Amino acid sequence: MVTAIALGALLYRAAITADSLDNRELALRADDLAQAVGRDAAGTATLTLPPALAVSYGDGERDAMFAVRDAAGRILAAAPPGFGDLVARWPAAPDDPEFFRLTKFGPAERDYHGLAIRLDSAAGPVSVAVAQAAGGDQLVEALLTDFVNDVVWMIPAFAAITLAIVLWGIRRGFKPLREASARAAAISPGDLSVRLSAGAVPSEIRPLVDAVNQAFDRLAHGFAVQRAFTANAAHELRTPLAIVTARLDTMASAEVADLRDDVQRMNRLVEQLLCVARLDSVALDVSQPVDLTATAAEVVAYMAPLAIAAARQIALSAPDMPVLVQGNRPAIADAARNLIENALVHAPRGTEVTVTVTGDGCLSVADRGDGIPAAERPHLFERFWRGPRRRGGGAGLGLAIVAEIVKSHRGSIAVTDNVPCGARFDLRFRPL
Repeated sequence: MVTAIALGALLYRAAITADSLDNRELALRADDLAQAVGRDAAGTATLTLPPALAVSYGDGERDAMFAVRDAAGRILAAAPPGFGDLVARWPAAPDDPEFFRLTKFGPAERDYHGLAIRLDSAAGPVSVAVAQAAGGDQLVEALLTDFVNDVVWMIPAFAAITLAIVLWGIRRGFKPLREASARAAAISPGDLSVRLSAGAVPSEIRPLVDAVNQAFDRLAHGFAVQRAFTANAAHELRTPLAIVTARLDTMASAEVADLRDDVQRMNRLVEQLLCVARLDSVALDVSQPVDLTATAAEVVAYMAPLAIAAARQIALSAPDMPVLVQGNRPAIADAARNLIENALVHAPRGTEVTVTVTGDGCLSVADRGDGIPAAERPHLFERFWRGPRRRGGGAGLGLAIVAEIVKSHRGSIAVTDNVPCGARFDLRFRPL
């Protein structure tokens, strides 16, 4: 659209320029004719055409016409004579150019445009009328043709180049903003240390980048305060709970047994809160080789008394050789322990919880309970989420801890149906 407007404007300007050249050419011819007027020996005004003008006006059928009158209106010379007869009936020419047009004039019925003007000559003031056939000015036509051939075709190319430069400039100018946007997208509650770089962004955008960084600073401070509170609260609760547990162990009654169970659940909740606080505040070192088989065997041995006390069974299926993965051994053990505790809660009495390790770095925990409906699975790993069919006194932190540990290891966790019944959790780590 812009190219079309520019092209139209250039063509319009070219047409105006062509008209100006035509008018200037006519004015110069009129001036040459006035300069050719003189007086003969008798003192009569006459017109003697110079050779250059004689070539243009000598033939009445040519493109150019002229007529010169003296102050009394007498025709001094005209070519062709019919043009002189026409001009003789006109009033005296003014001092300023007066333009006119003739349509279908002469034997050839051609269209002419011209001017009439009063000029000074050696014989006194004369009225000069000159005309040019429409389309007869070869110079102007050549100029217009050259303009169209040499200039107009360049406009689309120039517009395309200009557009490409503008787009390149815009993309280059917005590159720092795209980089800042990518850095902002990488910020998460687990990594609040990332800040947007304000060095390369345009000065108009820098206040916004600074404001966003300040908002991230306040957000990071809020998260730090929250994590510190959680860790401090859990730590402060450990000592009184340990004292209460020790005192309850010295008592024997039905009520004391119930209290002991409640205190045990509270101890477990405190341990989980401390684990969450550690995961949130300290980046795990997951670069060490970990024997998944040995870790699973250790956790199963640790959880066996709990399974027996709950009238469940626990079994381990693993290769005879080590299965090495890249990670953090205590964190992987915590994840396996949380999954086994969850399975023991949901497995019916007398059934078996199976822990499986495969050579591709997968640790699975399966039970034979009621399974997990598909609608509940997206919420399983949310903190403090407990399903409508919850069992036991858990606070909904166990599976959230498992998910954080797997995320720190850049692994994956999947929940599927166990065959023939129950649920199966598969943790996959990066094998070595």
